[in-house]
Order: sequence, then structure tokens, then C-alpha cells
Amino acid sequence: MTNESFDRRGGDGQFGLYDQGVLKRENAYTGKYLVLLDCEEEERGMAALRSQAGITSAEPVRGAEAENAVRVFEAPDVNALFPELGVAVVDVAPDQREALVTAAQEEPAVIAAEPERLVYISTITDRIREVKGYYPTYRSDEDVLERHTTAAMAVSLGPAWDETEHTWGLQAVRANHSALTGQGVRVAVLDTGVDTGHPDLAAHITGTASFVPGQSVQDGNGHGTHCVGTAAGPAEPQHGPRYGVAPEAQILAGKVLSNQGSGSDGQILAGIAWALSQGAKVISMSLGAPVSLGQLFSPVFESLAKRVITAGTLIVAAAGNDGGPVNHPANCPSILAVAALGKALDVAPFSCRGQGLVGAEINIAAPGVDVRSAWPMPQVYNTISGTSMATPHIAGIVALLAQGAPEATAADLKKRLLSGAYRLAQPPASVGAGLGQTP
Repeated sequence: MTNESFDRRGGDGQFGLYDQGVLKRENAYTGKYLVLLDCEEEERGMAALRSQAGITSAEPVRGAEAENAVRVFEAPDVNALFPELGVAVVDVAPDQREALVTAAQEEPAVIAAEPERLVYISTITDRIREVKGYYPTYRSDEDVLERHTTAAMAVSLGPAWDETEHTWGLQAVRANHSALTGQGVRVAVLDTGVDTGHPDLAAHITGTASFVPGQSVQDGNGHGTHCVGTAAGPAEPQHGPRYGVAPEAQILAGKVLSNQGSGSDGQILAGIAWALSQGAKVISMSLGAPVSLGQLFSPVFESLAKRVITAGTLIVAAAGNDGGPVNHPANCPSILAVAALGKALDVAPFSCRGQGLVGAEINIAAPGVDVRSAWPMPQVYNTISGTSMATPHIAGIVALLAQGAPEATAADLKKRLLSGAYRLAQPPASVGAGLGQTP
């Protein structure tokens, strides 16, 4: 199929595929389409799709009905409608795609249509280090081996973090100095699931749901458990140091990525609808797909994010690890894009940068290099790197802000988050407002 994305402005784009940190340009789409509908005219919009593009009826999937979403995803020829989001995921015959685009351009009840993408976890792996040549300290080999003496390197690494009691990430965002704990606030982490029996996390898990056909919410990857731990790990873990920003927040773990670390836009939509139905105040998504220079953001995800903010919830997402433009869906103006910082509080070279387009910017930064957090049993803990690790730091901070200002709207929380960031020497294109700080 063609790699096209349409809205009423007629934009188009080429999307890549994110294979656990390895940039590719193949199999970037599922073959289905996302259709954004007018929330007041959903039935009219679906009727137009049936009559103009031959699309069969869509099965409504409400956020509280997670099992229905999985059943729909298991049947490739069944269309899904998320009524609370105003988005449908539909199968379109190749000879009907032009008709779908025409419907999106001419029918007022159909706002936008675009191909459904594949998305992947946003973490640094040994493979991406091999392909990209990243040195373990996240400086180029040439820089480290030819320009720095051992003493100069030690200075360049920044403050010496004592991680006996708290991880360096918690110290950097000042979570170890905050009196707030996130008590009463629900944090949704949409990822590879969670180890529901983890000794540090089990007591804090309020709800779980899997949107991956044939797989339970149990995390067979590790990525999701690590992100959950960073956002809301306990104040007193089984083994120190403390690693969770909001230790008394209620965890909602939605599995939208498989144990292999891959998923689809539709699974993300199902996870978002579920998180809203469960009362999440913030949704953390450490996932994405690379975009090309100059490519516009997804009109479907942008409109969806606006609707989520109106409903009282913020979405934070990983900026991406390919060093290029901010990834989808973090490049949407209404989704907070999070960059990764190293221990010297400088932006990690792998962290994606903003470009001169609306929405395609970094909003804020957080610790993302050598981050220790929870890991599925029997390993219990692990230290990994990526913008994936930075994102749940910010989600945890939002939970603390929400606890401290329970009447604040999602827009208010966003303003407080960005205005309270610690300004860094790096340009906003790399770190946005700066290093996120707890209230």
C-alpha cells in the first residue's frame, strides 16, 4: 500500500518503523486506516464510510470493555469504533482508499483519515549501539577516545550521584525532596504490560488490561515493568535504592505492545480509551515510530489528544531514540514529548530533537541514561537507557502535581509542569522547557 496520511489540508508523509531502536523503512503500516469522526455525528460519519468507501459496520468498543477490543483485534476483517474517542480503525480495500480520502475531504462528519502505523518500544538496545555507534556514556567514540583524557572525562560526566538511597533520576527531578507521593492519583502506563507479581509493584496495581491478542497483561519483555516502576515504584522497595517518582500513585497497566515490543495505533487507542474509563490523570507512553524531516504530525492523534485533555488527562510520550525528528505520536502539539538526559544533565545523543514545525518539538526532558527500575521476576531490577526511561519520570511528576492541586485541569497541570522545569544550557530544540522537577 502507499504510505499516505490525509487530512483536509491534504498533507502526506513517509513513516518509518521502530524496531527496538533500529530505524527501518519497511512494513511501517498494518493495512488498516484510522478515521477521526465528529463526536456529535459518529453515526453519520460511519454511514458515509459505508456508502462512499464500502467500509463495513464497525463494532463499538468502549473503554471499560477491554476484552471486546482484544476480540476485535483478533479478527483482522472486523472494524472497531472507539465512541468515547471518536476514532474508528477500519479495513479498507485497496480500490476503495481513494474513496476514503474523498470522504475525509468532503463529508463534515469525517474529519481525517490516515494509515494505521506500527509502533515500538523506545529504549536503547545493544543493537542500536552497534548500528548507531553510540558509546556507553552516550558520547561519540571519536570524542571519547581521541579528545578526552581520563581526568577530563570524569569532569565532563557531571555531578557524582550517590545512589545508595535514591536513583540519580529521582535526585535529578528532586523527587527525594518532595513531600507529595501521588496518593489518590491514577497513572496509566501503556506499554508491554507489567509483572503483576513483582514484590515492589503488586500492591500498587489498581487495574490491568491487555490489548494484545493472545497475550495476558503479564510482561514478557521487561520494558513495561521498568516504566511502571519509574513512574510509581514504592518509597521502600525490596532492595534499594528507591526508584519510583510517585510511590503512592495507583498504577493502571495497559498492554498495548507485545512481549516482542511491537504494537499498532489501534492498540494504543484502545489503551487510551481504557485509561480514561479508569480515571487516569496522566497516560505514559514510552513508544513510537520515526518520522521524516518536515513530516507533519498525525491529525488523528492530535485531535484525540485534545479530546483527552478536555476530559482532564495529560498524555506524555517518548521523543524517540533515533536522533532524528520527534517520533509519532509524541510529535503532536497536544502530547508532551520527553527527551532523555544523561548523568551530566546534558541531552543524550540518541534522543530525538525538535524541528521547526508546529508540534514537532521537545517539550521537556528527564533522566534517561542508566536508569534503574523494576524488572520482571526473577531478575527484579534492571538498568537501561532511552527516552522510554525519561517519559515515566515526567508521568510521575504529573501525578505529584495532580495530588498537590486536585482541582487543576489537565491544561493547568501542563503549565505547572513546564513552568517549574529547571532550565538547562542546551537549546529548547533538544530539551524543551528543561529538566522536569517535582513540586
